[in-house]
Amino acid sequence: MPPERSSRTRPDRKTGTRPNQKTRMKQDRRARVGRDGPPRKADPSSQRKPPARPRAAAAAIAIAVEEERRLRQRNRLTLEEDKPAVERCLEELVFGDVEDNEDALLQRLRGPRVQVQEDSGDSEVENEAKDNFPPQKKPVWVDEEDEDAEMVDMISNRFRKDMMKNANESKLSKDELQKRLKEEFQHAMGGVPTWVETNKQKTSSDDESEEDEDDLLQRTGNFISTSTSLPKGILKMKNCQHANAERPTVARISSVQFHPRAQVVMVAALDNSVSLFQVDGKTNPKIQSIYLEKFPIFKACFSANGEEVLATSTHSKVLYVYDMLAGKLIPVHQVRGLKEKIVRSFEVSSDGSFLLINGVAGYFHLLSMKTRELIGSMKINGRIAASTFSSDSKKVYASSADGEVYVWDVNSRKCLNRFVDEGSLYGLSIATSRNGQYVACGSNCGVVNIYNQDSCLQETNPKPIKAIMNLVTGVTSLTFNPTTEILAIASEKMKEAVRLVHLPSCTVFSNFPVVKKKNISLVHTMDFSPRSGYFALGNEKGKALMYRLHHYSDF
Repeated sequence: MPPERSSRTRPDRKTGTRPNQKTRMKQDRRARVGRDGPPRKADPSSQRKPPARPRAAAAAIAIAVEEERRLRQRNRLTLEEDKPAVERCLEELVFGDVEDNEDALLQRLRGPRVQVQEDSGDSEVENEAKDNFPPQKKPVWVDEEDEDAEMVDMISNRFRKDMMKNANESKLSKDELQKRLKEEFQHAMGGVPTWVETNKQKTSSDDESEEDEDDLLQRTGNFISTSTSLPKGILKMKNCQHANAERPTVARISSVQFHPRAQVVMVAALDNSVSLFQVDGKTNPKIQSIYLEKFPIFKACFSANGEEVLATSTHSKVLYVYDMLAGKLIPVHQVRGLKEKIVRSFEVSSDGSFLLINGVAGYFHLLSMKTRELIGSMKINGRIAASTFSSDSKKVYASSADGEVYVWDVNSRKCLNRFVDEGSLYGLSIATSRNGQYVACGSNCGVVNIYNQDSCLQETNPKPIKAIMNLVTGVTSLTFNPTTEILAIASEKMKEAVRLVHLPSCTVFSNFPVVKKKNISLVHTMDFSPRSGYFALGNEKGKALMYRLHHYSDF
């Protein structure tokens, strides 16, 4: 050993320095080795390995579960001490004796788990969810008579008999009958309805919609759908079969009106007939025709509830009332207090309470629809040209021949206001909108003034919202559609003189009428169906033309 190394390990006696702690530990270790010999290696079999971590975790979980179970047991016993004996007895009857083990109760309610033998590619979460569902139980017994009862007799019912394709189908199962009914429905509707396809699309996209819902709630934006109001400019429509195609006539059509509740249209003409047709847009089959001898129809109109038809003639004071439910024709020859020699023009209030008859010398008379008795008479200056009820049936608007309009209260029969129709020298027609917003006045010069109804009640010289000047002859017909989006104007003094005005823009639709076809001729009457799906007009050639408005989906 070199002298430098020995000098570092051994203490220097001359200097009297003490060895450090590390040096003393080494010396003690050498002394033990010299005294006891070299250390022996431990037997491999006697060596213990530390326990694996998963086992320790499982043991800890088991201990925690046991502690939790003891705590629940203690709490349950504490709560049960306060329960009455009747309640404890009822719990034992319903849930059994599960005092010592609540897991047994949960397992009993959940049901036995189904062991899946096959190796499926489902995730562990899906497999666990499937195990939680109880298995489907098989019926204990099956009654063979139930299978016989599922067969439906097709011959006994006349409606089912029409659905038989051959004589062998005297009995059909309920499933086959359901399929047959679906086929009949689709045949009647002209195909599968759009709402069925919509439901199928919704069912197929349930998973995607759930993901979209989360995305929808995580962001903001403009989720308002597009407006369903009628666009201006071009009105999408198509020609349909004439309403009176199954009963043609050459006499002038005096009235066309749609039934307020049923898909029916009424056509009255100067040939003494009133006919009802079912509206389908294809054949429009005839339902019934009423012939009134020596009674050329001047005007025919449904009652507000659609149960009666009222008709007047061109040269008679008799008012005919046809009861559609009873099938009776009731003539009203004389109304007490009414001294008119001829009864022609009349209006029915929208609530079905009143009947307004235009007379001569400026008089118009208010009658009760229920009793057909005179309530009262009102008079304006000059000759009365046209009249109409307001949308709420509380007011009457009467247009005079000198260009003025009178507003009367129905209950008090007093004049509320009198205003001048701007630019009018001779009034011919008047109409009010269903929503109570507009009043339209037609004059002999072809101008239609559209007013705000509030200004007509308050001002003597109201300014019109718009003056429609697309006609050059007297405006004899004015009709608002039920949604107050279209105003139909027409003149019976010129062929093809009919226009449809868009509201609230007050602009005329450019695609109606089609000038090249010239099949409209002179228009005498017009009407819209209850939900604006159809538009009909009658001309002097005996044709009730009908159009389908595509913007409106319903009749």
